[in-house]
Amino acid sequence: MMKFYDCQPAPSPRRVRIFLHEKGVEIPTVQVDLGSKEQLGDDFRAVNPDCTVPVLELEDGSRLTEILAICHYIEALHPEPRLLGRDAKEQALILMWNAKIEQLGLAALAEMFRNNTRGMRSRALTGPIDFEQIPALVERGRVRAEAFLARLNEHLSSSEFIVGDRFTLADISALVMIDFAKWSNVLIQEHWVHLQRWYDEVSNRSSASA
Repeated sequence: MMKFYDCQPAPSPRRVRIFLHEKGVEIPTVQVDLGSKEQLGDDFRAVNPDCTVPVLELEDGSRLTEILAICHYIEALHPEPRLLGRDAKEQALILMWNAKIEQLGLAALAEMFRNNTRGMRSRALTGPIDFEQIPALVERGRVRAEAFLARLNEHLSSSEFIVGDRFTLADISALVMIDFAKWSNVLIQEHWVHLQRWYDEVSNRSSASA
């Protein structure tokens, strides 16, 4: 039986939960308490030496520790609805936008959050090694994140969803990004009407509360 290692408040495993909900797939779940640093203990290090969630443990005991790998595996087992693309072009566009959301959006927001949160003074990066905060990265992260949101708003002026006319993994990642941005008071600006239109639609899907 598969097992899913989760942390309910954290953005990263939420992306997988939404994916699973859209697929109609339920997997037994283990909650990992990141607040108490359970991920750094010996028991969880044995599960994932990177000390991060999500983790999908397969029936044979092997483990997938990256979001895209987990989603790819689930899609291979449960092809419909096609959240990773129906043909080569759509698949490539979804992977491209998902990477941009991770690199230009989520990474910038994590830079802000982890370098500006009192409880993360020695945990500015995820993983097994402690890193001290760099306060100067907070403003840089804000500039990066807001620039990407403005770009996403422009992109959505001519596209119903992130990739074409269908909800996909790219929309899941972007939805979680927008909600994570609120943690650092990075909000959808009033003139980003296309981004707001898209957000209103995707955040009302039942999977958004997964």
